[in-house]
Amino acid sequence: MRPTRLALAWGAGLALLCLAHGLLRAFGVLGEGLNAALWGLLLALPVLMLFDAGLLWRRRSPQASRQMPANLAIGRASEIQLAITHAGGAPLRLSVIDHPPEGLAFDGVAQALRLQAQHTARLSYRLKPLRRGHFEFDRCEVHLHSPLGLWTQRRYLALPGQARVFPDFARLHGAQLRLVDAWLGQMGVRQQPRRGQGQAFHQLREYREGDALRQVDWKATARLRAPIVREYQDERDQHIVLWLDSSRRMRSQDGELAHFDHALNAALLLAYVALRQGDAVGLRTLAGEPCQVPPGKGPQHLANLLGGTYNLATSIGHADFNSSATELLNSQKRRALVILLTNLRDEDDEELLAALQRVKRHHRVLVASLREEVLDELRQQPVSGHSEALDYCGAVHYLESRSLLHERLAAHGVPVLDVTPNELGGALLGKYLEWKKAGVL
Repeated sequence: MRPTRLALAWGAGLALLCLAHGLLRAFGVLGEGLNAALWGLLLALPVLMLFDAGLLWRRRSPQASRQMPANLAIGRASEIQLAITHAGGAPLRLSVIDHPPEGLAFDGVAQALRLQAQHTARLSYRLKPLRRGHFEFDRCEVHLHSPLGLWTQRRYLALPGQARVFPDFARLHGAQLRLVDAWLGQMGVRQQPRRGQGQAFHQLREYREGDALRQVDWKATARLRAPIVREYQDERDQHIVLWLDSSRRMRSQDGELAHFDHALNAALLLAYVALRQGDAVGLRTLAGEPCQVPPGKGPQHLANLLGGTYNLATSIGHADFNSSATELLNSQKRRALVILLTNLRDEDDEELLAALQRVKRHHRVLVASLREEVLDELRQQPVSGHSEALDYCGAVHYLESRSLLHERLAAHGVPVLDVTPNELGGALLGKYLEWKKAGVL
């Protein structure tokens, strides 16, 4: 409990009155007649404050409930509602503030209200998740005002709750299949012209002008006595394994998100498109707490990927490419497109190359290497002093070392995408669609 401004103002007023009375008596202006009245006021204030405090202690705490979505999207604000019910017999003045867990930003201002007996008031505030994961709500805080307004008391109301924060995938859930191409075009993804007519047989149909002779099915033509051609389509039963690095190297920050979050968002975006194309998509982490989502097909498998990855976090350990490659080869027997999403460093050389060569014997491999945007900025900044020169030389040396590593991987048949985090999603989709159309998966 603590006194309100009203109580402090009364106390300050009495103190000034006592000081003025003492000065006037010292100069002989006042006599003894006002002593009794002054002492009465001095004694009345503490008694009144004790009486008001007793009334506040006896007041019942209000009841509270919270309404919020069970699933939230990172970086997207959501509205949370609090319902405060007063079951007492007298009006109640109070202020309410919720206590979200760390990692959820909110407009944390106490909201004041006056509740009549047997009434319920509803408050709302905006909540914006700053990171993914599972969050537990514990309580909310209320400040009760005493009947005479001389005291406020802080009380905590148990208000358990939980929420899961996913990557911001809401816009894709609402996209229709017919809008996927237009949406990809907005992201700058260009589909390369296809070579041939796909790899998988689709159906027999009548010959049309412009069909190639090699498409003609001569047995069906002889049987039906009419030109019949074979129609092919892109293979729809490919396996894609998203190999996500969750070591300390992925903690680099670009904008509001870490490299790991950028990589996870791009992986889920690619999974969404691949599942729409009829392919099977799985995901596994490379370091830290192991996470594996076996390859699955159909748009409904996206929920499995989201549920298995929403609370993933980076570790402080290093990336053990050899052991992770062994686990991947043991679990993924069928040939697949394995996409490694990482941030290659200049120290990654022999271990990484050996692990990728082992995987490459059984699967097609693509490495997506994230590049810090600050490196490009340093390389383009004008050099005007010793400090800027050191920064420029360090950035250029680091980028050249990365480039040599990428060239060595490419020389061993491992293609590398060297992109910034904001370019990753479009680059992955472009490469996937290019290989899909060319039938090289």
